[in-house]
Amino acid sequence: MHELSLAEGIRGIVEEQARVHGFSRVTRLRLEIGRFAGVEKPALAFAWDVVMRGSPAEGAELEMLDLPGLAVCYDCMKTV
Repeated sequence: MHELSLAEGIRGIVEEQARVHGFSRVTRLRLEIGRFAGVEKPALAFAWDVVMRGSPAEGAELEMLDLPGLAVCYDCMKTV
């Protein structure tokens, strides 16, 4: 379940930014997830609630935004 490690990585970023910018609470976090990311959203939502306990993001809403899949053709360098 790599969603647990994703949530732990996000927690690290939130805690680092809290130190740098001096905030103590996050109420909502918007996360962009590309179509090809292989993220199981229900698993990430479950991991989110568990991992964020005791952090500035405890109780914060996780808003997951779907991004379309994009690829680059290395022959013509067009994005498709």
